[in-house]
This record gives sequence, C-alpha cells and structure tokens, in this order.
Amino acid sequence: MIADATATLESAGVESARNDAELLAAFVLGVSRGRLALIDRATAEQRDAFVRLVARRRDREPLQYVMGTAAFRYLDVAVGPGAFVPRPETELLAGWGVDLARELTEPVVVDLCAGPGPIALSVAHEVPTATVYAVEKSPAALSWLRRNAAELAPRTHVVAGDVTDPALLRDLRGVVDVLLSNPPYVPEGTPVPPEVARFDPATAVFGGPDGLTVVRPVIARAAELLRPGGGLAIEHDEEHATALPELLRADGRFDRIERHVDLTGRPRFTTARRSTDTAPWQTGSS
Repeated sequence: MIADATATLESAGVESARNDAELLAAFVLGVSRGRLALIDRATAEQRDAFVRLVARRRDREPLQYVMGTAAFRYLDVAVGPGAFVPRPETELLAGWGVDLARELTEPVVVDLCAGPGPIALSVAHEVPTATVYAVEKSPAALSWLRRNAAELAPRTHVVAGDVTDPALLRDLRGVVDVLLSNPPYVPEGTPVPPEVARFDPATAVFGGPDGLTVVRPVIARAAELLRPGGGLAIEHDEEHATALPELLRADGRFDRIERHVDLTGRPRFTTARRSTDTAPWQTGSS
C-alpha cells in the first residue's frame, strides 16, 4: 500500500514521496510512523481513506493540509485553507525568542504576522510566565489562529491588526520584551513550489517587489513597541542577509544586530536589540 502510494507521489514530482506516504499511512491507521512495521494489514475502509489522502497529496496539496496539522517544536498546529504552513526553519527563530523570554521574570512577547500562530503559541507553551500577543491581519488566518490559541495556549491574546497601522498595540508602546515576526518576504515573481503557489495564501508569502514591503513596517512597529534592550527577531529571504541588517541600522533605534543561519547554512533570520539611546516614540532615520 505504501509502495504504491510512493510511486504515485513520485510520478507527481513530490520530492518526499516515501516520507509522505508513510506519514499518511500512519495517520490513517492511527499509529506512529515508527510502528508501521508492526501493522500486518489495513481494513478496506482504511485503504479507501488512504487512497483519497494520497490523491490530494498527488495534486500537490500540502501534506499538512491533508493531515490537518503541522508539527512545530512541541506543538501540532491546526492548518488548512487560508493558513500559511509553518516551516521547520522557523522553529529556530521561535527558539531564539523562547530562550530570551526565559531569561525574564514575566516577559511581554509580541508575534507580528502570526498566521496560524506557531511562533506565539510556542512561546506561550514553553514560557508559561510570558504574556503573549499574536497579531494577524488575514481573516482566514485569524480563524486558524483563534482555534489554535483556544486549544493550545488559551492565555494568548489574539489581535486582529495590521503591522502598517501606527496605532497597533499602542498600549504596549515601550514595554515589550521580545518581538518576533515571520512576515511575507518572498520577492514577487520568485518561482515557488506548487504547494506554495496553489495553496499557501499569497499575502503570507510574497512581500512586494523586493520582498521587504512588510518587513519595513515590522521594523517600525518593533522600534515603537520594544523597551530599551528588548529583543527583535525577523525571518527573511536568504537574499536579504545584507538588506535587512542595513534597514535596522538605517532606522537608528537598534544595536547588537546579528545574522543567523538555518540548518542548511542559509541566512534565515536577523536579530537585534532596541537601543537604549533613543525613546520608543522617536522616529528612526529610515
């Protein structure tokens, strides 16, 4: 059954064909992937369900959509149409935020462009003393975010908001300890896999002609919200390894700017600290 599914997925161009076939089989059979070798047979109903799920994956629907969840650090986040599928590399940014928040007694943490909530909810789950705000603009993504927050971290504050709005989270101006963001950053026109092109919401993927259209207001909001010394982390395209630090330096309200790579060695996110030399309400130079 798994061999046939693997061949079907390979013929459709799915690079992780065997992996996906095994995960779908485990999902249908209700066992962990590691226990598949102990299963002698599947019922007719299970086989039919498996064939239907494989057909969806053959059509390049994301595996996470097919299964209904995406694994992210210690959580299984519900995802589906309208929700950007969390990527494994984003776990590194979330981990950076968790580590920083753990150094503080009662940290205030903000996740801008939260999508279905993997970053915000990971912080809330792993740092119980944190007060976490998850901000998202898309109505479809907000639906997934609210569902995940209710199930995984009910104390999380879900905020319907736009990072381009100067009034966003005005009451938190100058008091946020950690601000994290995985904004849309792929430059328009960049070729993407079929799963992304057909299913991921374009507004969560593409960030304007240079990929920085949303990143710029994220930096501005971070400078206003973070307390002096507060930490910022923004995920970005590997082509932004120089551009994003330059934007932070040009703003004039950040220091300790550092670039971080993912597990493949590609530049993946940049961190900085809110400078203690300027007040949150002062305007940056950019």
